[in-house]
Amino acid sequence: MNMKEIKKLGDEEIQVESTRIRRKLFDLRSQSQSEKIQDSSQFRKNRCVLARMQTEASARAAGKNAK
Repeated sequence: MNMKEIKKLGDEEIQVESTRIRRKLFDLRSQSQSEKIQDSSQFRKNRCVLARMQTEASARAAGKNAK
């Protein structure tokens, strides 16, 4: 998910997607302990998407507080 797609999401959708990505990261960490992971690059990709979502959420919050 890139920034253009994230900017199209509403505030609530960003929270839901962030929760989903966090859960996915947790599942990947759990899976890495118990078995071999097919694609280890998923860790980095999901962390980057989560960071983008958090950045957009904080920018929106700062914009609302400034008004």
